[in-house]
Amino acid sequence: MSELGYVFGRDFVTEPRGTDGVSLLAELVDLKVDMIVATGGGTTLPVLKHATNTIPIIMTAAPDPVGQGFAQSLARPGGNFTGMSLQTLELTGKRLQILKELVPSAKAAAIFWDPTNPELWPRAQAFGQTLDWKLVSVEIRNPSEIATAFKVATDAGAEVLLVPASGLLFSRAGQITDLAAQSRLPTIYELRPFVDAGGLVSYGADIEDIWRRAATYVDKLLRGAQPAELPIEQPTKFEFAINLQAARAIGLTVPPSILVRADEVIE
Repeated sequence: MSELGYVFGRDFVTEPRGTDGVSLLAELVDLKVDMIVATGGGTTLPVLKHATNTIPIIMTAAPDPVGQGFAQSLARPGGNFTGMSLQTLELTGKRLQILKELVPSAKAAAIFWDPTNPELWPRAQAFGQTLDWKLVSVEIRNPSEIATAFKVATDAGAEVLLVPASGLLFSRAGQITDLAAQSRLPTIYELRPFVDAGGLVSYGADIEDIWRRAATYVDKLLRGAQPAELPIEQPTKFEFAINLQAARAIGLTVPPSILVRADEVIE
């Protein structure tokens, strides 16, 4: 916001709230704030959709804003939601392809997903068939199921794993990367912070750039734009990160063809 010429306290103030409960989000609606900037993962957006159809909602990294019912289309949202898409579904195939290159011998892949993005599993399943892979569906409904999810995956014979950046999973990146290492499962993640937490490899949108772009939506709305007419942006910056320390820990040799394409290699 400062880069756009705004001064906190003079031009705007914020009302931070966590996303752990409906009541916390409802407080923002009761305060009649001018707009809400909300993370795209977990139950935050569905709760806000139920709570208000008038306060502008700026989505940061919504997995599938049209498919999830927050917008009529990317070009013309048509309601009170606008912001940025994370392209979770569109990049699912790309992530599975990277796993295939990383572990060419693998024949079975587990897919973690949660009820906030139910389309991820069928999208992954369809692409997995093109790789002649067995796909293992592992639905995670709450944090207590994360440890069990790894046992389900390995018991089903999964040799590699895909972990999206849902609100439930992203907030527990450290636990998940530790369990992936303990399970010796080569795992690709949607966002770079998983790799920073010790994960093997990630491919996805630059989440810091997306949050920075959120400020431009705040600016446009403050200047009188309507969320119904503000197109939802798709990411323009992507990150491909590899953690060689994590690879060595599970005895995996990363092919040179992958290393040369990485934006960052963590030694």
